[in-house]
Amino acid sequence: MDDVLDSPLRRQQELIATGQVSACEIASALVARIERRDGAIRSVVHLSPDAVAEASRWDNVLPDDRPPLAGLCFGVKDIIDVHGQPTRCGSHAHPHAPGQAGHIDAASVAALRQAGMVPLAKLATYEYALTGPAFDQPNPPTCNPWDTSAITGGSSSGSAAAVSAGLMRVALGTDTGGSIRAPAAYCGVVGLKPTTGLVSASGCFPLSQSLDVIGPLSACVEDAAVILEALAPASRAAADIGQELSGLRIAYARDWFVDDPAADPDLVRAMDDTAALLSLLGARIELVTLPPYQRLEDAATVILQAEALQNHLVGLRNRFEAYGKDARRNLLTGAVLDEQDVVHARGIAHRFRQEVDVLLAQHSALLMPTTLGTAPKFTAFADGAVWTAMRTMPFNMSGHPAISLPCGFGANGLPLGCQLVGAFGQEALLCRLAYQLEQSSNHSARPAIGAEPVSLDYP
Repeated sequence: MDDVLDSPLRRQQELIATGQVSACEIASALVARIERRDGAIRSVVHLSPDAVAEASRWDNVLPDDRPPLAGLCFGVKDIIDVHGQPTRCGSHAHPHAPGQAGHIDAASVAALRQAGMVPLAKLATYEYALTGPAFDQPNPPTCNPWDTSAITGGSSSGSAAAVSAGLMRVALGTDTGGSIRAPAAYCGVVGLKPTTGLVSASGCFPLSQSLDVIGPLSACVEDAAVILEALAPASRAAADIGQELSGLRIAYARDWFVDDPAADPDLVRAMDDTAALLSLLGARIELVTLPPYQRLEDAATVILQAEALQNHLVGLRNRFEAYGKDARRNLLTGAVLDEQDVVHARGIAHRFRQEVDVLLAQHSALLMPTTLGTAPKFTAFADGAVWTAMRTMPFNMSGHPAISLPCGFGANGLPLGCQLVGAFGQEALLCRLAYQLEQSSNHSARPAIGAEPVSLDYP
């Protein structure tokens, strides 16, 4: 059964359709795998008691009457509502008490259910998708399956870790500043941030409405494309999977990281190797210059903090002490901002969007790192949240789609991730590029997972 669980969704779908395996058997095996493996990583915060029965119902439906992904399972970040399952947002402050279930599915969950999929589990998140890892949340921080003394990145921590550990092929995450892509890079999986607005955010607790995006984390590029197509059929995200890259022009933003002191030398080598591989696959690589990175990240942070504070004003007034220490500090940053700060930041966002549009009118995609190194150790966070170097936030601010996929390993054996950014609505092209990179490399290995919980020292 392990071979089945580790097969892409389309292959699992084929096996179910031809009667070689049942949806019930797959769901049951995933539950057993979670029980066997998740103690080491703590990615699951609620395992659906109804998942196996829900999957089993599809086994009694004639193949011709089944929707395309009937009986296949997925996970859900615990800020997205699932009917019958609790939404806690990783916080003691969330008004849903432990055990209280959401009343209706979020739009993204409903879309996957319509395609026949089964929500298997709610997955850990940094508190309200803010900052972490923190040690004063309802659940201990999720550990990286590659090295349980390392973080997963956030805030879609459980989604990335669960997929990396093979607990499910796909999981929904959210990305406001890189929260799909950075955990994907740190955990060696694929993370797809769609064009802003392509996937409905209804039923997802907001962090920053201007920047929030829902998308998939997955074990392979094809799975991400299949899920996005179920979430947003107009994307036709899987339509170009397998097509060659001949004639495509890739803009390589090397100056965005090569001289940054935070850039791991292994990351620089991996990025240059990725550019070379794209060239060997038929694409034309051209070095380009983007606006200075830090100014863009600062502007995106202003927008995020201002909107996040507005979303939590009532909660902070009524349940201030229930919020975690790092979450309170993060949210209160928004209090020092005035309207002019936000107007200025939105102006920077508008100009950057236009500049990226000009580049992407001449190129098929932009290539850059996702993060500038491998996942840090938990010990780096003993005194609270620390900044980790990424290259993600500007594209939340601009709204362009982006996909992160493994591109190599650091000297410590942990994964590194590269990122491809496309024009609005060009998710199919991004998946085409990422798929060819994935198929032409050996960077998608899976970690070995122990069964015993790790011991973390809580401050």
